Amino acid sequence: MGSWEKRILKSLNSMCTELSIPLARKRPVGEQKELLNKWNEMGTDEPDLSLFRPVYAPKDFLEVLINLRNPNYENGDSLSFRTHLGLIQVPLKVKDIPELKEFFVELGLTTGQLGIDDSTQVPPELFENEHVRIGQKVLAEQDSAAAQQYVRQGSPTALRAELWALILNISSQPEDILYYEQLKTNVIQHDLLVDSLIYKDVKLTASNDDYYFVFEDYLYQVLLCFSRDTSVLGHFAYSSASPPKSYIRGKLGLEEYAVFYPPNGVIPFHGFSMYVAPLCFLYHEPSKLYQIFREMYVRFFFRLHSISSHPSGIVSLCLLFETLLQTYLPQLFYHLREIGAQPLRISFKWMVRAFSGYLATDQLLLLWDRILGYNSLEILAGKILAAAVFAFRAVNLMEVTSLAAAEAVLADLSTLKVMPLLQIFLFATVT
Repeated sequence: MGSWEKRILKSLNSMCTELSIPLARKRPVGEQKELLNKWNEMGTDEPDLSLFRPVYAPKDFLEVLINLRNPNYENGDSLSFRTHLGLIQVPLKVKDIPELKEFFVELGLTTGQLGIDDSTQVPPELFENEHVRIGQKVLAEQDSAAAQQYVRQGSPTALRAELWALILNISSQPEDILYYEQLKTNVIQHDLLVDSLIYKDVKLTASNDDYYFVFEDYLYQVLLCFSRDTSVLGHFAYSSASPPKSYIRGKLGLEEYAVFYPPNGVIPFHGFSMYVAPLCFLYHEPSKLYQIFREMYVRFFFRLHSISSHPSGIVSLCLLFETLLQTYLPQLFYHLREIGAQPLRISFKWMVRAFSGYLATDQLLLLWDRILGYNSLEILAGKILAAAVFAFRAVNLMEVTSLAAAEAVLADLSTLKVMPLLQIFLFATVT
């Protein structure tokens, strides 16, 4: 377990001590019956969460990333990295613009895109009608690889739920529904400290969001079951992180009495519920919604809050974001840096949540289409989109004189159109 994971678990244990509550307990029979009866109406419950606090927020994680160093590396060893003036000081190989253009070639200006070519100004017979027809054919053939290629140009709203399920190999077999019910039973029978963190996060984020507050019950159901799902531990096999451990009372330090806590190894941070919220627009059957979220998490989202050198990992995303701005918008980058408004301090919260809660839902789903299509977070969870947002607001940003003013300029992203921003920045502006 790394120092960051140990720090999180220490914070969780401190909360247990302060509040005199256990990490886990079996619910009394009466409490089990009560929870079962209100399972579909948990949003109406108003538990007192005033004493609970998020174990960590994205800004805390950013400080950890800023302080990362490679002890085997001296800044002077690389001419290319010596001139990097951003906050991330770990020299990783990230794609340059020609490599990004080649990798995301389907986003080029000559290729039809949902999010651009389906606007009311463009006759549907020029692109949209044919794109829908091809999508229906892909679904009829149940070809996962073809579906992944197809959504690189965006998914029609009516086909998106089926296409994503096909790409993620989710089919909702009877055994999958049974597994979800078993997780639900575990929630009913056992109360975990992280349950209160989940309740608090949903109340602070999704419940206050104009798009997602109606899905509050779904969010509780999915996230409470997720915390009990030991199959999620499998993603640690290809992650540099390791799941937090706790010990049976009185057996501290004895590995034979160690258990992963929570059972899925994932301690939710402030904003974690926003990974689930957009999926509620697509899936209304709880077990299907759960399977889709779990697969999205173990394929993509875990990389946004764990430390690694993976190209889709949050460290690489941050580094390429800063590199793009410094290289292609140098005046803006230096101006913001000089006034103490390092761009990454503003954009990090967008990236760590894959822009959920910041973009309008229709735009966010178009963005996530491309995550699935390219099997990558590189362009979509931060690098090019975040840089493109700064480019779009560059004129206003050049006039600000403080971090607070810069944040105000970029406070509302809900009116932005994702695909035009991406195309213009990558294929028309940057050379």
